[in-house]
Formats: sequence, structure tokens, C-alpha cells
Amino acid sequence: MAKYILITGGVVSSLGKGISGASIGKLLQLHGFKVNMLKFDPYINVDPGTMNPYQHGEVFVTTDGAETDLDLGTYERFLDVYTSKANTNTSGDIYRTVIDRERRGDYDGATVQVIPHITDEIKRRFSALKDECDISIIEIGGTVGDIEGLPFMEAARQFQLENKKEDIFSIHVTLVPYIAGAHELKTKPTQHSVNKLREIGISPDMIICRAEHHLDKSLKRKIALFCNVKEDCVVEAMDAPSIYYIPEALYNQKVDTLVMEKLKIKPKKKFDKAWFIKIKSFGKFSKTVKVAVVGKYADLKDAYKSIDESLNIAAASLKAKVEIDYLGAEDKDLVKKLKNYDAILVPGGFGNRGVEGKIRAITYARKNKIPFLGICLGMQCSVIEVARNLANLKDANSTEFYEATKYPVIKILDEQKNVKYRGGTMRLGSYKSRLKKSTLAHKLYKSSEIEERHRHRYEMNPEFVETLKKVGLYVSAYHKDVLPEIVEMKNHPFFIGVQFHPEFGSRPMKPHPLFEGFINAALLNKKKQ
Repeated sequence: MAKYILITGGVVSSLGKGISGASIGKLLQLHGFKVNMLKFDPYINVDPGTMNPYQHGEVFVTTDGAETDLDLGTYERFLDVYTSKANTNTSGDIYRTVIDRERRGDYDGATVQVIPHITDEIKRRFSALKDECDISIIEIGGTVGDIEGLPFMEAARQFQLENKKEDIFSIHVTLVPYIAGAHELKTKPTQHSVNKLREIGISPDMIICRAEHHLDKSLKRKIALFCNVKEDCVVEAMDAPSIYYIPEALYNQKVDTLVMEKLKIKPKKKFDKAWFIKIKSFGKFSKTVKVAVVGKYADLKDAYKSIDESLNIAAASLKAKVEIDYLGAEDKDLVKKLKNYDAILVPGGFGNRGVEGKIRAITYARKNKIPFLGICLGMQCSVIEVARNLANLKDANSTEFYEATKYPVIKILDEQKNVKYRGGTMRLGSYKSRLKKSTLAHKLYKSSEIEERHRHRYEMNPEFVETLKKVGLYVSAYHKDVLPEIVEMKNHPFFIGVQFHPEFGSRPMKPHPLFEGFINAALLNKKKQ
């Protein structure tokens, strides 16, 4: 069985196409179907790996090492699946594939064009997961009418034509704005957006309307009439306290039933409401902890999307709430502000901007016994901090920031020294590590071997392991018994740095053990105050 759900968006971007698709996918999972999602982004970048977080938010890394859009993190958390390179596609990557074929002579001298060559490659990728799941949900990024998105829309039109009607369900996500002066919702933008979509040759089966207020029956009837959909297929999507409430909101509007009816499929098992029950419990806790995330993109929450989700999920698992504040690593008053928090997290990043501020934050956490979690660059900064301030290696640094440092406690991988291109040149994807027994890491993971996702080019220099161990910082996990993966601080309630990105492994029903341990330490620290 190959069934597809196509999701497009109109009026404006950032309406939540990914959340809508993942929510519908969750409902279908609860009916027993195997679901996965694919993202198609119209930008020319081959992937988001070299894009500034201010432009694109967090770079999410798949298990096989693809640098992707943050929406793939949403897919994984909602559906509890592991995404791969097949789940992410951009115009740049698609055009590169077609051009490479042309250069090899695969097209036998034919004139290579958008139609059929680019659209054929897009369609091939639409069905990339058809043998691995019952239903593929395809999210096309951007907004209908965007010039760069036209090849994807054309491919979607062809894809609908080439498949049976009962095999494809088309959803269009639009905005229904509220005009405060008139005290009313306006449907005209939705009408124009759907008309534009129909001009391309795609008629949606369902319209999901983002709105600040409820849509009454007359508004739904109007949208249905002008947009040629059934009235019960006009669905409202209002802001919710948590994105994990959205599946139940759609379930209450019978979205899953409507999708299954069109696709002519029947539930594989009795609907399981455990997700709804669990998610509803998240907002009912009285305990609260405050966590400071010290980073260089403090004014852009999406740059740390998975960290934010991981902290909230971990807190909920401990029947608590977490207040997260993002503090700029370059803030002159940073250390003063840290006095107001129960725990400190230093996330990953690239470049030397803000590094010294991160190191000052780590010094404060270490000296004042504040629970600390360092991720990727945050772990590397903790190594630098201890080397400078405890091991008396005053010039200690990373060769990323100061190549001539006398004490290169962090250095570039030997195999990366001759890299010419920035994209996809790091240690990317899942790698295994062995944990030492009687360590905090082993206690948290309850395992001697773990597998976590990486995204970095620099490593802790093994030459300094023994020196740092003498002053209290020891390595509790190695990759292939050579590369340090986790460092811990003795005589500290919770001081741990990891070279990988544990935030990519958090799930609403399965909090990551490192984040759960971190929040638990924050709760204990708060009790002492």
C-alpha cells in the first residue's frame, strides 16, 4: 500500500505545515499505521548546514549525518521515528543531482529542463519511503505562488495525476487573519491562496486554517464554497499551550477519519489515546525550575529548538515546569544574571564569538556548584575552562579560535585539515561510545554503550586527558577508545559535557536521560536554596 498526504501552504510562511503534518501523522500512527514524513525546501542551498541560524534556525542532524531543516526534529519527536537523508530535499540538492547526471551523459545528449527532468527527480523523491511505511506525508516548504516553489508544485500536480485518486490526500494550510478594527476574521486571503493552487492544477481535499479566533459555521461554509472543499474539511488550527496538543485538536475535528475515508483505508488497531492523556498531564505541575541557556543566538529561540523541547519534556517527566531564559554569551552582565538560575546549559555553536562568555558561565557553574550541561562546543568550552583555571594551562584554547595556542586542548580532526568546502565536512550523524562504569554518564544512561548524533570538526585532544584528570575533570566515555565523548567533574553535584547532541534524541514519551538528569539536579539545587 502506497498512500500519500501532500501538504502545501499559502498566504504567509511559518504557519505550521510541519506541525500540522506531524500531528496528522501522529493520529494515523495511533490508528496503527506506519507513517513517515518528507520535507521539500525550495531554496538553492544544498542543505541548511552552512546557513546562519538567524536565517533558518536550528540545523537538525539525522542519524545518517544529513544536516537538515528543524522541521525534521518535529517529525522525529511527534512520530518517534529516525529520519535520514531521504527525508530532506532542497532545490539545490535536486538540481545538483540532475546536473551531475547530465555531466556523466546519463541523458544521452537531451536538453535538460525543469520539466521533465527536475520534476521527475522530485517525484522520485516523493516516493522514496513508500516501501518503509504505509503513509508518506510530504511537506512542500514555502508559500504557493513563490517562483522557487513552482517546480515542486508542478511535480505535485503530476504526482496526483499519475496516482489513483484514493492514494493521495492534499492539504493546504492557510491564514485566516483577524482584523481587530472590524472585529472579524477574513477569508479572502485563503480564497486567493487556494485559487492560486488550483491554477497550478492542485485542488486541496482539506484546508487547515490558522486563526486567532474560532471559525464559526458560516465562515467554514464560505471557505468550503469558494475553495471547492467539503465543509467538514475546513479545519481550524488555533494556537495551543503546546504543539503537542495539536493532534487532539485535529482529532476532535475528525481529521483522521476524513483522511482515512479519502484514502480508503481502515484503522489497523483500536485508537490509542495514551498520547493525549500523557500530554495533558504536562501542564498541571506546580514545581518550577529556572534554566539559563548561554549561547550566541540568545535572541532567536529557534536556533535552540531541540534543546528547548528537550528541557520541557524532561521537566514534564519529573512532574515539573521549566522556565528557560536565553542569555547572550557576549552580555557584560552575564555572570550577575546567572545568580537567578537553578541550572546552566551551554549549547553548541561555531566560531569564536561569545566563547569567552561561555567560559565565564562555566566557571560560575563550577565554582558555585550549579548544575551544568555542556553540549558540543559547550563541552569543549568546559575543557578549556578547567585547563586554564584548574590545570594552570593559562594559554589553553581550541585551535578553532587560536591556532598557535601552546596548549591545544581542543584540536581539529587530522582527516579534516585539508577540507576545501564547508558543507558536510564534519563528524556528522550517529556514532557509538563506550561508557565507563561508576560514572555519572553510566548512571544516567543505565548502559555501557550509547549511540548519539554529532555535528563538529574539533575534538578534545587525548594528549591532555591525564593532565585534566588530575584536577578533577575526567573522561567518562570514548569513541573507539580514542576520542573523548563525555567529560565529568568530580566533587560537583552535576557537571557534565558531551561532544554530541543529545537534544536530537528527546521524545515527548521518552525524555533523554541527560536532560532528565540535568533537570533533576536543578530541582535538587533549588531545594537547597
